[in-house]
Amino acid sequence: MQIDLAHASPEDIRTDIAIIGAGAAGITAAARFIDAGREVVLIESGGVDYEKASADFNKGHNVGESYYDLADARLRFFGGTTAIWGGRCAQLDAIDFERRSWVPHSGWPITLEGLKPWYAQARNLLDVGGMRNGREWIERQGLQELSVDHWSFDTRFDRFGYIARKALIDHPKLTLLLHATLRQIVPVESGRHVSHLDVQTPAGKHLRIEARTIILAAGGLENPRILLASKSVVSTGLGNQKDLVGRFFMEHPHARGGRVVKAPVWKLLDAFRQRRSGELQTAPLLKLDPELQRQRQVLNSALTLGARPPAGGSERGIKRIYLHARHTFDPTQAGRTLWKTYRRAGRAITKLTGPVAPWLSVLRKQKELAVIIRSEQAPNPDSRVTLNGEKDAVGMPRIQLDWRLQDSEVRTASALVEALSRDFGRLHLGKVDKAEWLRDGTSSWLSDPLISAHPIGGYHHMGTTRMSDDPGTGVTDKWGRVHGMDNLYVCGSSVFPTSGWANPTLTILALTLRTADHILDLPRAA
Repeated sequence: MQIDLAHASPEDIRTDIAIIGAGAAGITAAARFIDAGREVVLIESGGVDYEKASADFNKGHNVGESYYDLADARLRFFGGTTAIWGGRCAQLDAIDFERRSWVPHSGWPITLEGLKPWYAQARNLLDVGGMRNGREWIERQGLQELSVDHWSFDTRFDRFGYIARKALIDHPKLTLLLHATLRQIVPVESGRHVSHLDVQTPAGKHLRIEARTIILAAGGLENPRILLASKSVVSTGLGNQKDLVGRFFMEHPHARGGRVVKAPVWKLLDAFRQRRSGELQTAPLLKLDPELQRQRQVLNSALTLGARPPAGGSERGIKRIYLHARHTFDPTQAGRTLWKTYRRAGRAITKLTGPVAPWLSVLRKQKELAVIIRSEQAPNPDSRVTLNGEKDAVGMPRIQLDWRLQDSEVRTASALVEALSRDFGRLHLGKVDKAEWLRDGTSSWLSDPLISAHPIGGYHHMGTTRMSDDPGTGVTDKWGRVHGMDNLYVCGSSVFPTSGWANPTLTILALTLRTADHILDLPRAA
């Protein structure tokens, strides 16, 4: 059942499970609970498509590293930011879960082995659970310092969109509330149990929602915002007894690591492009072996190669038009259809012609064979989300993001490029010219607007409600339950203690399924 609070004014609601946020985590959790016969209320602040009024709730201030405008850094409607997700899927590595002595604040309260059953289920949900063909050309070259890994791609656009999830929305056990903006989570007087949710309609009416279990799945910026703003009983905000909510904000910062010259350009461009491999659409990447990470005390980051305009240059032709349109038009259904059409056309052309176009652009010196870095960010308590003095339309405080990077990210990027240089030199695959900003070892992180459609980072908001079995070092426990509360859980990448190199969506789904199964295994309160 669907209720749009822009047009309806229901009475107060009681349910078994209330989920805040209809993005990948919230929708996945709702489906799990519905399959188990539970009644669910799914609360979405936006509607079924992009609206400027809903996007206004996202506004905030950046006061640290340069970052995307916060109004555009996530999408607020059913399906969330998955509406413009590129489909990259990858698991975290075993080392990501470990306590690394050279990475302060690292270590998860779970292991990769423990998460694998849910990773398998998450892969199946995204149709990336198939098998890949044998070793590719780049894997057969005998790299010693770098190892080859792969992204798999969910090739179905709008998998979590309104039309694709209509069967879930129409299920008699589900109530979907649209244009339902959470004002705060209200606990009982002790602060240890959620009494109810205070939801506000566009007309200003307050709706009370009571549930046995509450799941906060609103994303890495909104999850801490909601907890910090819920001050009716606990003055510091929920889960914030140790001043940890909002801290440890992490991204996957992107950069140009340099270029490869005197290289077999065709071979390398062909090796690193997306291709169909067995049952999967995949693309390779290179990363440092875990033992070398330990020896060199660097982060778990990755690089790829691609044809890009030289640093300081500009995009040309269709790509320039596309990027202008992408940053000019709102991400409505029409805008997203344009984006999808461009991507489908690009995939079709690449499938037919291989790396002809980028190869010619490098041959003509319009572009260069660039080293593209996607870095892990070390957890940093001073990199954080806080509330500022401004209020949105329902009276919620807006956020302030103070994103901070450290020397460890720069050292890691330098170590990756140096390893690539040694491996490629030994194998006669080309000479690697390290980017100027990495040469002296004293520079801060440098983004490049030409290196990616997302030049700053992946829009990956992680770490702001990190999990730990110790309430002194985390906001939630290993199941996502907020420390000090018995019926409030958090799902999403905000619970990640570290980020690794891997795009977070697959891990978000695996952790969400794991948390949902844990809740289903608990005895039900009367």
